[in-house]
Amino acid sequence: MFQIESIGKPSFKSPLNLSTVKGDNIFNFIDDADTLVHDLSLEAYNNCLANNVSPECLIKGGPRQHLYFDPKKTRAAIVTCGGLCPGINNVIRSTVMALHYYYDIKEVLGIPYGYEGLDPSKGHHLIKLTPDYVKEIHQFGGTILGSSRGAQDVGVMVDTLVDNQIDILFTIGGDGTLKGCNAIGEEIQRRDLEISVVGIPKTIDNDIDIIDKSFGFETSFDIASPILRDAHNEAIGAYNGVTIVKLMGRDSGFIAASAALAMPVVNFVLIPEMNFELHGTNGFLEALKKRLKEKHHAVVVVAEGAGQHLFKKEDILKDASGNVQHNDIGILLRDTIASYFSDILPVAVKYIDPSYIVRSAAANSSDSIFCSSLAFMAVHGAMAGKTKFVVGRVNNNMVYLPITAVTKKRKKINLEGEFWFSVLQSTGQPHSLR
Repeated sequence: MFQIESIGKPSFKSPLNLSTVKGDNIFNFIDDADTLVHDLSLEAYNNCLANNVSPECLIKGGPRQHLYFDPKKTRAAIVTCGGLCPGINNVIRSTVMALHYYYDIKEVLGIPYGYEGLDPSKGHHLIKLTPDYVKEIHQFGGTILGSSRGAQDVGVMVDTLVDNQIDILFTIGGDGTLKGCNAIGEEIQRRDLEISVVGIPKTIDNDIDIIDKSFGFETSFDIASPILRDAHNEAIGAYNGVTIVKLMGRDSGFIAASAALAMPVVNFVLIPEMNFELHGTNGFLEALKKRLKEKHHAVVVVAEGAGQHLFKKEDILKDASGNVQHNDIGILLRDTIASYFSDILPVAVKYIDPSYIVRSAAANSSDSIFCSSLAFMAVHGAMAGKTKFVVGRVNNNMVYLPITAVTKKRKKINLEGEFWFSVLQSTGQPHSLR
C-alpha cells in the first residue's frame, strides 16, 4: 500500500556531508530500509502475529546517500494550486533554499497561477526563483506564485515540463492538486521520461487522509481564536445575544472544533460530520433556547460544510476543482434563529464570516517550522529519484506516502473519539442535536 515509486536507480553521491555511522554525533543518511510501522495499535500487532504477516510500514523521509539526479544538471519547478492557506510561501522559500544551498541547484522555476501556468496558451511566464527572490516571502500570507483551480490538459502540462527541461516538479496543493500531480506522473511514465513529481499536501481543513496534519491548519485556528473571543464579547453585550461564526471546513470540522477548544467561550460547534437537526425536541434550536434562558447569550461556531442536508435538494453545483459548492449554512442559521425566536424571546443575532482573513494570514511559528520540514523532506526524496509521492507527518515522523494512498478519502472527525468528546466537554452542548 505504501510502496514509493522511483524513476531509476540512484547513482550520484550526495553532496551532503552526513554520516552512516551511529554514535558520531552527525546526522545519518536515511536508507529505504528505514521504515516505520503505520498502525501502532496492539490489535494490529496481534493480527500480524496471528496471520504471520508483516505490518504495513512507511518509508522514512530524509536525505539519501545516493541521488538519481546530478545536481549540476538538475532543473526544478514549483507550482501552487487551489485556495490560499497560511504557509504556502514558507514552503516555496524552504524548497528553493534547500535546492540551492543543500544541492547547489541553480535553476528553480516558479509556475504562475497553478496548473494553468503549465499551459502556454494562457499567456503566463515562468518565474526564476532565487534565494534573494524568496528570502522574505515567509513573512506574508498567500502565494507569490499565484494560484488557480481547475484541471488542465495533462499532455500539454508534460510538454511544458519537457520544453523547459524541468527534472523535478513540486506541487503544493490539496486533494485535487495531488490527483493532478499523480496524473502528470502517470503521463510522464507513459512517455518513459525521467521527471520526478512530488506533492506537498496543502489543505487548511486538515482533511488529507493518513497524515497527522497539514500545514496551515494550526495557524487557522490560531487566527480564529481571537475572533471567537470578540464574538463572545459581542454576544454578552446584548440581552440574549447570539453570535454565529462560520469557519472553513468543507467536509471536515477540524478547524471549527480546534478553534472552539483553543478559545473555550463557544457553546455550540456544528460540523459536517454531524447529522444535526434544527427543529424538534432535541434539535439545535431547542438546545439554544435552553442556553439563552439560563445564560442569556451564546456563541455558535459552524463549519462551512455543516448542515447541507437542511437545504432543498437542487442540482449539485461544483467549482473548477470539482468540489461541491455548499449552500451558506451561516446565513441559514442566522435567519432561522431570528425567525424561530421572534415570538419566543427577544434575541440579537450577529453573523461573522472571517474565512478569507484566516486563510490569507501568514503562518505562525509552529506552522513555519513544519513548512520547512515538509519542504526539506520533499527535496531529499525528489533528488533521490522518488516520484508520485507526498511528504507528511505520520505518528509524529516524517515519511513518504504514495499520492494514491492519501487521496482515496477525506479525513474526518470521529464523533466517538476523544477529540470530539473534548469539544462536547468544552462547549457543554448535547451529544446529539437530533
